[in-house]
Amino acid sequence: MRTQSQEIKLIDYRQEKASDAFVPKPAILSRHWDNIHFEVHQQPLFDVAEHQHTMHVLVHGLESLSGESSSGERWLDGKVTRETRNLGDIAVIPAGISHRCNWNTDVQFMIVAIEPTLLTQVGQDLVNPDRIELMPHFMNEQDILTQGIFYALKQELECSKIGSNLLIDSLKNTLAIHLLRKYCTTQPKFLNYTDGLSKLKLKQVTDYINEHLHQDIKLIELAVIAQMSLYHFLRLFNQSMGVTPHQYILQRRIEKAKYLLQHTTLSIAEIAVSVGFCDQSHLTRYFKRIVGVTPKKYLLLLAQ
Repeated sequence: MRTQSQEIKLIDYRQEKASDAFVPKPAILSRHWDNIHFEVHQQPLFDVAEHQHTMHVLVHGLESLSGESSSGERWLDGKVTRETRNLGDIAVIPAGISHRCNWNTDVQFMIVAIEPTLLTQVGQDLVNPDRIELMPHFMNEQDILTQGIFYALKQELECSKIGSNLLIDSLKNTLAIHLLRKYCTTQPKFLNYTDGLSKLKLKQVTDYINEHLHQDIKLIELAVIAQMSLYHFLRLFNQSMGVTPHQYILQRRIEKAKYLLQHTTLSIAEIAVSVGFCDQSHLTRYFKRIVGVTPKKYLLLLAQ
């Protein structure tokens, strides 16, 4: 039995600089979005003390700074194995299990931590919420989809571009679905829907979108309104509307902007913010892409 002084320490990535006490150097990149945390590390050889995570954690191995092959031991839930840690290998460390590891050389790696509640939200009609349990996975093989999500998050952190919030929302929900499909102890049941959303649910979702265009609309919010998992919602919405929710939201924002340009005296900058764009240039780029002209040119055409 552990004494109080021997209790396993917790790493809670909801807290600022949570990993600093466990590794020799602070993360070189770090960002917390809603329900997900991302870090990039460059570390000398080190040995991490035993700990537990409050969030599910995925680790992606990168090339070592010295060019040497990285390897070491990892302890997961009382089991130990020596890992080869080739470029792109992924480790999965579920929340609440004991974990420690060491590295035999200088190393680069990325960390994604994801809230357990996100898996519950995303998989609400796929898996019994009481049965959502991830399987520990040692860093000895690659996961191509997870790799892509890691690199997309890294790129977004380094140079945020248009649609940043929508992209992050999509990435984290894709990751949650992937974890349920590949690493969950209970395999989700993916029902075969063919008729799209019911008229009532489609109206509830589209009404919500149109009433909240000025806000950061999250896909999980729309799935909750439709009372189904995100996985099913995305498929059924696309079947019903012929476009993804992201595409529909963008279309509605542009249509609302066109209406305001024609029927109000608001400036283009004011209209941009009122329909959910970051600023005037953000609106202009999407407006020209969809309408074919800039908002200023559109106003000139209306005046003719």
